[in-house]
Amino acid sequence: MASPPDDASQATATEQGRHPLRTIRDIRSSLPEEQLGHFDRELAETDIDELPALLTRWATLGTDGFLDFLLSAPFEGLEFGGRSYDEQADNE
Repeated sequence: MASPPDDASQATATEQGRHPLRTIRDIRSSLPEEQLGHFDRELAETDIDELPALLTRWATLGTDGFLDFLLSAPFEGLEFGGRSYDEQADNE
């Protein structure tokens, strides 16, 4: 049984043009807990011919840093309450 890759081997995989997450276990471990059920359900219902696209998509989601970005500063730079058509109504 192969051991999970460490950070050094993931960096090497990225440098070689391969995705750093190489196994389904790697993908599952990179996902947030609330996403595991969605991944498992989609994996179970996916046709074998569509499997590479599914795994690539989920591997990308697991390593794109988007969740970390949302959790670090979810509303930074956003203004709430204004609507673009409010300015138009004031000018008329």
